[in-house]
Amino acid sequence: MKKQFFLVLAALLVVSLASAQKYFTREGKISFFSDAPMEKIEAHNTKATSVWDTESGKMEFAVLIKAFQFEKALMQEHFNENYMESDKYPKATFKGEIADTKKVNLSKDGEYPVTVKGQMEIHGVTKELQAPGKIIVKGGAVKATSSFEVAVADYNIQIPAVVRDNIAKTVRIDVDVDYAELKK
Repeated sequence: MKKQFFLVLAALLVVSLASAQKYFTREGKISFFSDAPMEKIEAHNTKATSVWDTESGKMEFAVLIKAFQFEKALMQEHFNENYMESDKYPKATFKGEIADTKKVNLSKDGEYPVTVKGQMEIHGVTKELQAPGKIIVKGGAVKATSSFEVAVADYNIQIPAVVRDNIAKTVRIDVDVDYAELKK
């Protein structure tokens, strides 16, 4: 009887370890948009790193601020030196979880709406964040997307009065990540 119990317990452990998957990328796309009456500002970063543990739902992102690319070099310079102080605050991070990760079936193609909750740190300030997202499974490939807004003032990003009308008070952030299974 004890031997059967241990065999069943061992089988359950193997199954649970096999189902615990982690997904990873070093090429996540993060974009932001400032849509003010005077000027539209857009920047893209294709070097975000992220890891997602499908068992626990935990998810982390790290984005180098200097990796954001702008259409105009002067905008990029001002962004890094004057607003984001990227030498002092070189990265932005998110640490949280997909609150409803059990709704996602990685073995079945589909689009799964989820809610992401956690803490985002930008410019040395950490704030709680809750955002809608979507996990897309297609042909075994896993993608995550989200779009949300943050208030520039919430992260103590100072905008000089001279250009205050050129930059929106809230900035839309778009996330588009193609994950690959992290092999052990």
